[in-house]
Amino acid sequence: MLERLKAMLIKEFIQVLRDRRMRFIIFVVPAVQTIVFGYAVNTDVRNVATAVYDRDNTTESRELVSRFVSSGYFNVREYILREERVREVVDRGKAKAVLRIDSGFGRTLSGGRTAPVQLILDGTDSNTAGIVLSHAARITAKYSEDLQRQQLAAFGRTEPVGGVRLESRAWFNSNLESRNFYVPAVITNIVFIITMLLSSMAIVREKEIGTIEQIIVTPIRKTEFILGKTIPFVIIGFVDVGLISAVGAYWFDVPIRGSFLLLFGATGLFLMSSLGIGLLISTVSRTQQQAMMSAFMVIFPAMLLSGFAFPIENMPTPIQWLTLLNPIRYYLVIIRGIFLKGVGVSILWTQLAPLAVLGLVILLFSVRRFRKTLA
Repeated sequence: MLERLKAMLIKEFIQVLRDRRMRFIIFVVPAVQTIVFGYAVNTDVRNVATAVYDRDNTTESRELVSRFVSSGYFNVREYILREERVREVVDRGKAKAVLRIDSGFGRTLSGGRTAPVQLILDGTDSNTAGIVLSHAARITAKYSEDLQRQQLAAFGRTEPVGGVRLESRAWFNSNLESRNFYVPAVITNIVFIITMLLSSMAIVREKEIGTIEQIIVTPIRKTEFILGKTIPFVIIGFVDVGLISAVGAYWFDVPIRGSFLLLFGATGLFLMSSLGIGLLISTVSRTQQQAMMSAFMVIFPAMLLSGFAFPIENMPTPIQWLTLLNPIRYYLVIIRGIFLKGVGVSILWTQLAPLAVLGLVILLFSVRRFRKTLA
């Protein structure tokens, strides 16, 4: 049995890796995609194109503008001198935000009263506008707090004024960098796509070139045939996980706080599902083109229903139930937990268990379907 399995593995590795372009797709493209997506999939809002309309032009107003600029979130592109220009810069897309300070701003603050400041936002991108608004609110609140402290000191009082101060602290991603959240998800999606595409064309390729009949009449058992077809892709999947994890850690400084052993163990469970789906597609397809199209019909819904870009909690209840059949959902939680939180099996078992059951069911069903196809 081992000799037959060895011969099958050698054949499969030669068939997959003999093409230089295929080697490039398997080992180089995932690293390149991780770099590209790591930069592209980024919801952090910085250097927002901003215009300033300062009608007061006092020390107080210039200090507020200076704080907006020094925060790193706002990039002042223009200082507006006339009212009509406010609407023009927003309409033309030259500014996503306009900070407007009316006359009397400094005088009002000096009198101990609250001075209004207007921030005009381009609301076409509601998510960005909301983030910009939160940054602006935090900057103005800090400025107001500093002014109150200065006024108290000027009047000779040292005791603090009663009030509420909110102190926030973010765990696991202290700088709230979206890249740390998305890069592990990119690893998940790339591994799923590559291993499923490779396995989806594994058997159908034999059908298309006419060698499946020769394999059937050989002494090799069906189990050995399936192992010979899947083990190379399992190895490729592990190599890709290690390669892309290294890119995420050393290129993007994404922390890996958990166990590598647990990471590769969870990857093995995840590969059961991705390879099982690929084998199922391969057994029901007659050509590689059909297998490719069927694979993409699975890939995109699986990615959308995984929580990669859209929170599952925001989906309708029936859709949330449907995501329970999606292996990416579980692996995504696991890999983020290992990378960012450093948690172990005691926490992640609620994701590992359904991932293992789902992978086993899919793989067994695919094997059963494959037997029917050969009969």
